[in-house]
Amino acid sequence: MERWDGGRIRERAGELAELLADTVAGGASVGFPGPLGHAEAVAWWRERAAATAEGRLAVWAALDGTGRVAGTVSLAHPDKPNSRHRAELVKLMVHRSARGRGLGRRLLTTAEEAAAAAGITLLHLDTETDSPAERLYRSAGWTRAGVIPDYALSPAGELRPTTLYFKRLDVRRPGG
Repeated sequence: MERWDGGRIRERAGELAELLADTVAGGASVGFPGPLGHAEAVAWWRERAAATAEGRLAVWAALDGTGRVAGTVSLAHPDKPNSRHRAELVKLMVHRSARGRGLGRRLLTTAEEAAAAAGITLLHLDTETDSPAERLYRSAGWTRAGVIPDYALSPAGELRPTTLYFKRLDVRRPGG
């Protein structure tokens, strides 16, 4: 896994856009109805580059054996002073050609370990209810907080519920 800064995200926005479009085409509800065009996906990643440069977002990328982007995960940091102990896990994506080999779990673990190292004690996320991602989160020790009906459009254009999850992190303080 590599943590990417805003410059690297801008440089590789085309590849990141391919991953995002593949994720949407595969039916994952990551914020976009299908089909997702390449230009729209590139623009979305370029916006993430700005957020990364400003410190509001941390992005990790996993590369395949050829050096192409196979997956990503991000942590979104809140801007409120009373929320600095938490972060939102967002856009855990694995290219369909790389699924079934533990990459999603490695991305998740990378984000959790980085959050703990940064002093984050609470992570949260939302994911489409009954999606394959739910199995990953439950098996990794995340706690289901509840379901919101009709939360977002699926890539197929149907309103779908989302399930909220959280995970408390064990942060070891120096000398503690």
